[in-house]
Amino acid sequence: MNTDRNPIEKVNNMIKTSVTLKLITVTILMLLLLIPASMIQSIISEREQLSKSVIEEVSSKWAENQLINGPFLTIPVTYEYKNGDKITTVTKNWHTLPEELKIYGDVKPEILKRGIYEVVVYKSNLSVSGDFKITTQPDPENLKDIHYNKAFLTIGISDLRGIKNDLKFNWNDKELKVHPGSRISDLVYSGVTLNLPDLKDSIHDNFNFNFNIDLQGSRNLSFTPLGNTTSVTINSPWQSPSFKGNFLPDDRVINDNGFTASWSVLQLNRNFAQSWVGSGYSKSIEASAFGVDLILPLDDYQKSYRSAKYAAMTIALTFLIFFLVEIINKKKIHPFQYALVGLALCLFYTLLVSISEHSHFNIAYGISAVGIIGMITLYSFSVFQVRKLSLLLVATLSGIYGFLFVTLQLADYALLMGSIGLAVILGVTMYFTRNINWYKLNLETQ
Repeated sequence: MNTDRNPIEKVNNMIKTSVTLKLITVTILMLLLLIPASMIQSIISEREQLSKSVIEEVSSKWAENQLINGPFLTIPVTYEYKNGDKITTVTKNWHTLPEELKIYGDVKPEILKRGIYEVVVYKSNLSVSGDFKITTQPDPENLKDIHYNKAFLTIGISDLRGIKNDLKFNWNDKELKVHPGSRISDLVYSGVTLNLPDLKDSIHDNFNFNFNIDLQGSRNLSFTPLGNTTSVTINSPWQSPSFKGNFLPDDRVINDNGFTASWSVLQLNRNFAQSWVGSGYSKSIEASAFGVDLILPLDDYQKSYRSAKYAAMTIALTFLIFFLVEIINKKKIHPFQYALVGLALCLFYTLLVSISEHSHFNIAYGISAVGIIGMITLYSFSVFQVRKLSLLLVATLSGIYGFLFVTLQLADYALLMGSIGLAVILGVTMYFTRNINWYKLNLETQ
């Protein structure tokens, strides 16, 4: 057949013999394979979002994150303002915070399953104690009356569904009745209220309090440092805590038996007063919260997503091996064969995320890597037709996936590991191609 009349065969012969054209073709093919690689990243993100929605659904039925905010001692005060003949009376709340606040808690985590997804929840027993001492008075200007007989306490609990037993609150060794709801919504949007006995005759005394609460929640347990001195100690058998908020523990012990963490916060460490009248400080109080997250070890979806970001590197290095085999050993490899190998490399990430949903990430990684390396190696036997070259490909792919696995485990050193790894790969490539005369090179079999 006349090749001048068959442009397809002419182009095919050019790809066979031209190194430059083959390199351009392989590069374009590699770029096209980034499309399914990005689609795989989208699949991983979608699965992760589905996992988060399941966690939110289960948490909403068990109990959400819990924040213990209080107690606040509140006394209504009345101010009278005169404007000519007009007199306006305004009632405000005078808030006082504990002199000392101590919290001791045992937190027992549980793992609930919805299908293939796991959700960390917990049951806790908290012992709260402290005392109030009223050392200041509200601004006397325009002050008409202080309603000591209407004083009340408010304890903020962010999700009241988590309370499992009656809350028994002792005030100066006298048990008080607990009422649901908050009367100071500007400070506490969800909580319980306790009416106090008339404080007028005992305003200069110390008021001791204590209560125990069985509280369940999901993932996070936090506290606000309302005391002049606030001490919090948490014990739990959970082995993977993450300490969150405005303060880190002063002391912490984390081992195979769980963790113990202790916080000590002074009034000077926070950005709100010990006593004030009216609204205010709600944002500062909320921002001062601290606590612990009961997290699952490094999320498998995050690892899978990070590994998929290395798809371009994996495809490029594998194609480089095939290309060098063509150059050095004069083995013609068709672009379609490159494409099949590239699709196999993309399939690795789909296998990884799907298997990791049913087993440990490291096991899923090993199964996926062995399967893809085996598939490409068996295919290379017929492509290379030289056992040594196929074994070299096995070693290279094993090194790539081993390097990627180590990089995923060392999240804090990922950039350093990646930089060193790429530098080594470039150096090795330069060494093996140092004697190639690219100007006199063609892909025809000699």
